[in-house]
Amino acid sequence: MEHLLIVGCGAIGRRVAILAKEQGTSVSTFNRSEEAPVAGVRHLTGNLDQPATLSALPTRKAGVIYLAPPPGGGIEDTRARNFCASIAAGDEPGKLVYISTSSVYGDCGGEVVTEDAEPRPQAAHGKRRLHAERLFAQWGKERGVPVVILRVTGIYASDRLPVSQLTTGQPVLREEQSHPSNRIHADDLSRICLAALERGEDGDIFNVSDGSPSSMTTYFNAAADRLGLPRPRQVTMEEARRVMTPLMISYFSESRVVDNSRMLIKLGIKLLYPNLEAGLKG
Repeated sequence: MEHLLIVGCGAIGRRVAILAKEQGTSVSTFNRSEEAPVAGVRHLTGNLDQPATLSALPTRKAGVIYLAPPPGGGIEDTRARNFCASIAAGDEPGKLVYISTSSVYGDCGGEVVTEDAEPRPQAAHGKRRLHAERLFAQWGKERGVPVVILRVTGIYASDRLPVSQLTTGQPVLREEQSHPSNRIHADDLSRICLAALERGEDGDIFNVSDGSPSSMTTYFNAAADRLGLPRPRQVTMEEARRVMTPLMISYFSESRVVDNSRMLIKLGIKLLYPNLEAGLKG
């Protein structure tokens, strides 16, 4: 598409904007900051919690990549609802890609999960994401906007590692109790976002993962090694439930192996970083 609007333009949005700009696409970004996240693009400032700030978004016939996270509480994404309600008749995008999360699947006991699996989120953050998926899908049907959903796994990069957790001494689960988890490198995710906008069709859902699952404990240990920090202390699940935040507990307790074959085949993706080792060298 000739014009791209990135809603919730943070670290991933910046990568997407730079790639799109390199490809000759006109790019607009939107977030709460007054400062443009990328030089040379049109930047709009507003707040998805304040509908009055959303009236001037350049959505008409644009490709929209929606990266904004839900609010922190409840089980609904009011920000996504405000965004959809802000778009006047005649200003509909040409296509919308919503960046969701694999947490919508909930705990699958380490089983392989495809996009055909029934979402059963247990954690509140997964429920908020599933609410947004369904909201965008219904809005797209009503307004004639093709909607593509990316269910993204844990995002990492050399500049996106758990530094605060490692430097503040937060523990991880014992390796023998830590279940499979899934990841995608930020640079690969940015390419996948644009591929979904170009080649995804209405109603498509894609799991986004490098296809090389490993435990959260393995990830934290590898990140510590990459940063030259001590590896974190390991605790039992019993102790983890006492000392970890509910969000971290959900990351360590939910287990699934995310199948990425539909993404690779239909979107024509060749990953730059097909595993954690490659990604941490990059």
